[in-house]
Amino acid sequence: MKKLKIGTSSLEVSEVSLGCMRIGGMENTALDQLIKTSFDSGIDFYDHADIYGGGKCEEVFAKSIARLGINRKELVLQSKCGIRQGFFDFSKEHILGSVERILKRLETDYLDILLLHRPDTLIEPEEVAEAFTQLHDSGMVRNFGVSNFTPGQIELLQASLPMKLHVNQLQFSITNTGMIDSAICANTKFDNSVDHDGGILDYCRLKKITIQAWSPFQFGFFEGVFIDNPKFAELNKVLDDICASYGVTKTGMAIAWIQRHPAKIQSVVGTTSPSRIQEVVEACKIELSRPHWYEIYRGAGNKLP
Repeated sequence: MKKLKIGTSSLEVSEVSLGCMRIGGMENTALDQLIKTSFDSGIDFYDHADIYGGGKCEEVFAKSIARLGINRKELVLQSKCGIRQGFFDFSKEHILGSVERILKRLETDYLDILLLHRPDTLIEPEEVAEAFTQLHDSGMVRNFGVSNFTPGQIELLQASLPMKLHVNQLQFSITNTGMIDSAICANTKFDNSVDHDGGILDYCRLKKITIQAWSPFQFGFFEGVFIDNPKFAELNKVLDDICASYGVTKTGMAIAWIQRHPAKIQSVVGTTSPSRIQEVVEACKIELSRPHWYEIYRGAGNKLP
């Protein structure tokens, strides 16, 4: 699998990450097969969060890695914190406590990357900076980033940090294209010309912040998958036709479409199916033509100026 660089860090990782949000309830044999398949396929990046399964996902992941005998040094582990029951919390106390618990559950002494999960409007940037500095200096966290942040929110936080933010994890898929719609429809009165994200994709490219695309198979906000969904009959027809040209599945094409963007986006694939992992890995070997990329974009109901 091709590698990409995470921000301006020293990390070079697989262009696809295995998202571990749904692994908490898996049986040991199935979980081991999922992780072994992903690892053997060249996926070395694993995305967690302290709220996934209430922490269970991190625990079962660590147990599976131990059973499989995979060396921690061969993995890039990322986790997130900041979401609590009914509110967000970027206080120094919560960040430090969250990381201690994450490391215990993952049975490791360091995270390669820590992300702040969703913006906390009560953020005190200087307090976050104190927490990040303590985590970095102690060796508990090597790199930092954010998730679902706007350019202004990143600038506000970055101004107080002694280290660079390397990641912004954002929702992006064929049917969730807010990051690119307003730029494509610039200088029009099309509905898609409205900028909801502050030009976040171009901002991240300028600042050399790696975008990680979460829920690459979902439409809406966790409303379901668009693949073989009758709500997206036209899109699936387009995908069927184009997939036949490249010899890949629609699952794989959904990732190939994201990877074709020159922003060098890392897809976070949250599947629990080893066969889907293999479909994605195969599709990462192709490069969509420009006409096909735009045909898929239009097939999702978008119009070009």
